[in-house]
Amino acid sequence: MAEAILDALGQVLTRWTMGGSAAPAAPAEWRDKLGDDASEAELRLLALSGQFLGALAVIEPAGDVRIRPDIAALPRPPLPDTLRPRARRLLEQLREPTQRRHLLDFLDARGWTLHPSDWMPGPDEEVPEVYAAWQDWAVAETSGPAREALTTESWDGLRPAARLAAFTALRRRDPMQAGALLAEKISGETADIRVRLLEGLAIGLSDADRPLLEGLATDRAPRVKALATSLLARLGHDASGSEDTAELAGFFPVQTKGLLRRTRSIAPVVLKTPAQSNRRTALMEAVSFGAFAQALELPPADLVAAWPWGGDRLADHALAAMAARSGSDAIVDAVAEALTNGASVDPYSLAPLLPRLTSVQRRQTAVQVLRAKDGTFVQALAIAGGDGGIAEAMQTGAGGTLVSALKAEDVKPTDQSAELLALGLLASRPAAEQALEQLAAAGLIVSDPRLDMLRLNAALEHRSEFEGATT
Repeated sequence: MAEAILDALGQVLTRWTMGGSAAPAAPAEWRDKLGDDASEAELRLLALSGQFLGALAVIEPAGDVRIRPDIAALPRPPLPDTLRPRARRLLEQLREPTQRRHLLDFLDARGWTLHPSDWMPGPDEEVPEVYAAWQDWAVAETSGPAREALTTESWDGLRPAARLAAFTALRRRDPMQAGALLAEKISGETADIRVRLLEGLAIGLSDADRPLLEGLATDRAPRVKALATSLLARLGHDASGSEDTAELAGFFPVQTKGLLRRTRSIAPVVLKTPAQSNRRTALMEAVSFGAFAQALELPPADLVAAWPWGGDRLADHALAAMAARSGSDAIVDAVAEALTNGASVDPYSLAPLLPRLTSVQRRQTAVQVLRAKDGTFVQALAIAGGDGGIAEAMQTGAGGTLVSALKAEDVKPTDQSAELLALGLLASRPAAEQALEQLAAAGLIVSDPRLDMLRLNAALEHRSEFEGATT
């Protein structure tokens, strides 16, 4: 009978779609229940067909049905339900991957994660390690043992994202064991995964890693080969004396000044054509920091001291990138100090160094940017990232500039949206509360959507504080 009713409803739906009366085409079993009144019959038919289709008719799926495993549990809990709507609104705004990563980092620093109903990471999306189990769940038919310790035996049982997260954690905890494990297993991975695992080797890099890196310096994949060569250069084992190195040194002659205290400084050759500029840039991207210093007959630290910082922004950026790629930790610190010692900080020149600076160094540099006359919260966010840790963020030059801009007579409802978002990601929780008070005094209403990030910041407790309050 059910099949007959289901077949008859095809005619009913067709008549309704065309705007006509469907009661005459109703299943015979229902006609006595529909009554004689035409309008009432249509309503009763609608009720009966809706109940039948919604409760009694089972639609057979096309193809095989596969039950997916449960979503893997994360080490940290999702946001409280009261704050999830605000997080969803922010996700709608933050469509650009870098901005979304700032939000993820902010929540991670506070000890929380997004709810899986609100957001799920893509398999290859750059996200905090805490989401590795979700990435593997998204591509796996069954959940891998994401919480299992990484060993020779468990290596192949872990999905790529979980394996990378476990390797990174092992590298921080025991660099020697992680290096030995990588030497045994890396040859069986694809080029993309070899690159990502090799990037993890930069944590705790030491001469013990030299044999592995020398082997990978002849890898069949150019990206793996280049990265291994750069890591060797950080350890001071780089190739030197090449024609490219000598050519690059020719763009930066070294001069000696002073009679008693003879100091050496670099006086770059004035570039006359775009071709010269392009060639110099290409050479700086190919030559290692140690080889460049050797060609100039300067110790690497003296090269940093002799460099004319601020004279050529493109050259500053290229040298910083060279240091980040192939310089030692001491050289990276020296270049970062040279770039931040002036009256202002150039975020463009500093950008290549950021992955190798500690969170404390990045935060200190971001505060310098905020205090500068022309500093902005957007610039500071690009340096510090969204860890929500800067106290008294509004008591800076950038804070004063923001308030003045919001008080301007010609201000529009969308003005300063990027600055307010960056402020919300940068500020500590007390600083976010203070900022909301100051912005309210400047004329912004509490429900202004530009304040969503600041309101989330002010409302979101650190996980340690939340646990302490609930125990």
